[in-house]
Amino acid sequence: MAGNSFGTIFRITTWGESHGRGVGVVVDGCPAGLALCEGDVQRELDRRRPGQSSISTQRKEEDKVEILSGLFDGVTTGTPISMLVRNKDAESGAYDSLRDRPRPGHADLGYIARYGIRDHRGGGRSSGRETVGRVAGGAVAKKLLAESGIEVVGYVLELGGVRAKIPNSLDSSSLRGEAEKNPVRCPDQKAAEEMIRALDQAREAGDSLGGVAEIVAAGVPAGLGEPVFDKLDADLARALMGIGAVKAVEIGAGVESARLKGSEMNDPILPAPEGLIFETNNAGGILGGISTGAPIICRISVKPTPSISMPQRTVDLTTGEATEIEIKGRHDPSIPPRIVPVAESMVALVLADHLLRLRAARI
Repeated sequence: MAGNSFGTIFRITTWGESHGRGVGVVVDGCPAGLALCEGDVQRELDRRRPGQSSISTQRKEEDKVEILSGLFDGVTTGTPISMLVRNKDAESGAYDSLRDRPRPGHADLGYIARYGIRDHRGGGRSSGRETVGRVAGGAVAKKLLAESGIEVVGYVLELGGVRAKIPNSLDSSSLRGEAEKNPVRCPDQKAAEEMIRALDQAREAGDSLGGVAEIVAAGVPAGLGEPVFDKLDADLARALMGIGAVKAVEIGAGVESARLKGSEMNDPILPAPEGLIFETNNAGGILGGISTGAPIICRISVKPTPSISMPQRTVDLTTGEATEIEIKGRHDPSIPPRIVPVAESMVALVLADHLLRLRAARI
């Protein structure tokens, strides 16, 4: 199977299945001398961990990370950093009836067409549990970015049709602080209450909800990215679209840019004591594939959780006959709240990679 690695200089390879013995990641290309410990990684994994509230899957996993290599005396050695998280609370029996019945909204059929075999227990390699490795690798990337004053913050902007109002006055630290006050990770506390009510109604009906998450990278210097195929926004789009359940990615004004005039879209450039600044940020911090020094703003549209308890039509692959399934097991009624740390990690991985590439770009 190809496609398990991501990045050029700063590179990760994730491994493991949802109901296997464990999941993890190998981080290659991290410079030597970066202070790092298991607590740095655990902090991020705890944000992604299941069972944190009534609106997330009740699968009980500690997600305790073990760093197996790449560290000595509390700093990175420049060698591959291998990290393991063991699976301890998988209930594989809940999937026995789905072995030959592909689930609507899942990758089951495509997986069989590609490989001719699949691990039906929780989705195997295509499960959201694979993102444990991404978050662990992203934690290393975030630590590297912090050395250059770069911070990546994500939050839920919309869920179940409820749209948050985010004040422009909130900086990245304030956004994170407000978002982490509630289980839906929304910085607008009033909107968060409405989102939770909508989730409760959907769960009672056996259904699920989709939404939008926004990720902001502050402190990114100008000059990251390449002008042709390796554009920074192109790599960010690839990284974010590579997360399961993401169906669209926007940078800056995004789809709204198609409705604007050039005079409205262009961000005026102004003089400032510390250099040039942009009056607005419709470009989302990237022009011509290269960062401008303004905050990088990305949004992802996330589909509703496909695992729902309502009856769904499918086909029994052993008989070819139509049938119905009701998915059992423990599933998130909505993905956006738990996708936030995953999306942050993917953005951080791209920025860390391009930061190292920038350092190699000129003398």
